[in-house]
Amino acid sequence: MKRILTFTFVFLIAIFIAPALLHIAVWTAGEKPTSWRTADWSSAGTLPRVLPERDAVIHVMSARTGGLKGALATHSWILLKKPGRQQFDRYDVVGWGRPVRKNAYAPDARWYSNPPRIDATISGPEAEKLIPKLEAAIGSYRYNEPGDYKIWPGPNSNTFVAHVLRAVPELEAVTTSTAVGRDFPSEGQWFTMNSSEGLRVSLAGYAGFAIGQRYGFELNFLGLVSGFHPADGIVKVPGFGNFHLWGDGPATT
Repeated sequence: MKRILTFTFVFLIAIFIAPALLHIAVWTAGEKPTSWRTADWSSAGTLPRVLPERDAVIHVMSARTGGLKGALATHSWILLKKPGRQQFDRYDVVGWGRPVRKNAYAPDARWYSNPPRIDATISGPEAEKLIPKLEAAIGSYRYNEPGDYKIWPGPNSNTFVAHVLRAVPELEAVTTSTAVGRDFPSEGQWFTMNSSEGLRVSLAGYAGFAIGQRYGFELNFLGLVSGFHPADGIVKVPGFGNFHLWGDGPATT
């Protein structure tokens, strides 16, 4: 029994705690805004200001959050553009008032001065078909009353985006591994298994694992995610995010 406890302790230190502490050290070495009032919330210029009217477009986006939290966590949101429109509708969850917000920020706004990135995108007829399903999933989010938001382990902004993506598996998208709160069981089920996601187990967002085509193999502990996706050549490291060892995509996400 003692050996098992010792192995578990060393495993958690090596896989979760050590990488997280290392990234905290890296993060705190840089300059950061002192508060949300001094942070830059303006457009980062990631997306064009005027979009072609013809195509529908869906983006899943994220950016590092503020303060010390930014060392470990990102904030996620969803952008939807219907055919015939030249602007996106942006959907986020925030921690004050009614959580789900529409167009509270520019589509590609910085979050606590941190530039956003596109984690997943789809356009054209397939996006047009999926937008009504995404809007229905947004409308069905159960934690949308004042006081529902919980920064950790959830439900938070990443819980919301993960809920929407799980509700529309045809999008074949997941939130980035630094989206702390993504593993909170927003549907109320601690255990799920289906063809689109594979097997997911979440102990109220505090710990769990996922195995499947969409996630690869993941372990989550206290909101931190460690894992790998062999098919995509991705290694997931707490704090640092996703490292693309081969295949398409940037070196890290």
